[in-house]
Amino acid sequence: MYHRNANGTKPGVIVAEPASTARQGSNLPELSVSELSSAIRRTLEGAYGYVRLRGEISGFRGMHSSGHCYFSLKDEKARIEAVIWRSTVQGLRVKPAEGLEVIAKGRVTTYPGSSKYQIVIEALEPAGIGALMALLEERKRKLGAEGLFDEGRKRRLPFLPRVIGVVTSPTGAVIRDMLAGFTERFPARVLLWPVRVQGETCAAEVAAAIRGFNALPASGPMPRPDVLIVARGGGSLEDLWGFNEEIVVRAAAASRIPLISAVGHETDWTLIDLVADARAPTPTKAAEWAVPKHGELTEQTGKFGVRLKTAAHRALEGMRTHLRAAARGLPRREDIVALPRQRYDAVERRLGRALLANARAHGLHLARVQSRLAPRLLEARLARTRDRLEALGRRATASLTRCTGPRRVRLERIAGRLSPQVIADRAARGRERAGALEARLRQSMLNGMARQRRHLDACAKLLASLGYHGVLQRGFALVRDSAGRSVRSMTQVAAGQRLDIEFADGHVAAQAVRAGGPQGAEKRDTPPTPAAARTKPGPRGGNQGSLF
Repeated sequence: MYHRNANGTKPGVIVAEPASTARQGSNLPELSVSELSSAIRRTLEGAYGYVRLRGEISGFRGMHSSGHCYFSLKDEKARIEAVIWRSTVQGLRVKPAEGLEVIAKGRVTTYPGSSKYQIVIEALEPAGIGALMALLEERKRKLGAEGLFDEGRKRRLPFLPRVIGVVTSPTGAVIRDMLAGFTERFPARVLLWPVRVQGETCAAEVAAAIRGFNALPASGPMPRPDVLIVARGGGSLEDLWGFNEEIVVRAAAASRIPLISAVGHETDWTLIDLVADARAPTPTKAAEWAVPKHGELTEQTGKFGVRLKTAAHRALEGMRTHLRAAARGLPRREDIVALPRQRYDAVERRLGRALLANARAHGLHLARVQSRLAPRLLEARLARTRDRLEALGRRATASLTRCTGPRRVRLERIAGRLSPQVIADRAARGRERAGALEARLRQSMLNGMARQRRHLDACAKLLASLGYHGVLQRGFALVRDSAGRSVRSMTQVAAGQRLDIEFADGHVAAQAVRAGGPQGAEKRDTPPTPAAARTKPGPRGGNQGSLF
């Protein structure tokens, strides 16, 4: 049996009564399990309230779904349960890992649900430099396996950055040395993002600064830097541990701006050095790498100007020599244009003859087709068009009658139910509309007949211009045989054949005679008609018997 101690010892301390006393049935109060657990908890927390415990992490399987961490701390002979609440895990500089030897600071308490005692850890740190190096190597292998340290990911630094972003402490000597380096080499615009470079919040602030610089818009009021420098002075491994955190390494790897790492001295190294695009041994050297030296640029620019001037002079001289040589090999301008000018003169001479031949060919074609043109064709077409217009007019009248007839019958049917004035108004509107339609129909017919009449007049003028009567008006004559056929050749006329010669003002009958024949002498006393004179052979000896 157990009872509360009442002999002046510490309150809440539970002592065991001798078995003989328990057997004597002393007057001890009954305790519940909860009361006993609470008493044990008060005793344990009173004796060991806050402890610093060293051990190896065992049984760690990652964070629980609730965000808490549960594991054990052990050494060669004992084991104790440990728990880290979710609010504490977020602020730990060193995260728990299986097999890591750590120094834990926290409160010793019990868990009544399983009658176990445990330590609630509030701070966690590696047990010595060896543990830090082991953790650093483990983290290096993990991030290296993801390809964050590959040389192919690293970019070249810009030659002449306009804006330089610096992530460091605003109160240390590092920023002063870097600003002095910028002023000495090449003055540039520097944007400082102040952060803590040591302590528990160092990693979060540095990562936030890198992401913040990358989030700046390129054309905003605060320009985005062309290059970033993460700088810190030298220190121990514990002092530089913030730059070994995974959050900083991943932020540097995700940076779209080229990044220079200048953390510590030349012998110090951190994980950000491996992921950065360039690692400077000191912050001052990082400033020298970021911008070129103004004097060297001026000297090099002068040399380039002299070389450019010399190269341009040599190129001009070479092109001038080449132009002179090419000019000597070119022919004279008169020789180049002589042959095209000769071809032009030949074509010009041929053009006049070609125009005359073309006009003569078209004249023959016109004379050939004029006989097929007759007024009766146009008259027949005009008659058909007139018949069509009359038929359309009759159809329009019948359609108008059919359209207005049913409405008139309907109006008569409902005349008794409607007011006479309404019917009169509607009838008046109908009459007006019918009159308007009739006027439109009449106007449409008149317009159509006018268009047809204009077309007929144009065709009549075309007939008059293309017919042979116009040719007769100019002094020519048309020769026909006794059957009324046109005589176009001398070979179609026989001796003694009766001919009909048509002039512009009438017809003349004639008889054909052979040149030099006996009938020719008989006709000498008669004055030759104009048609007979024109039917004689021409001076060229042709056989043309027609005037066309």
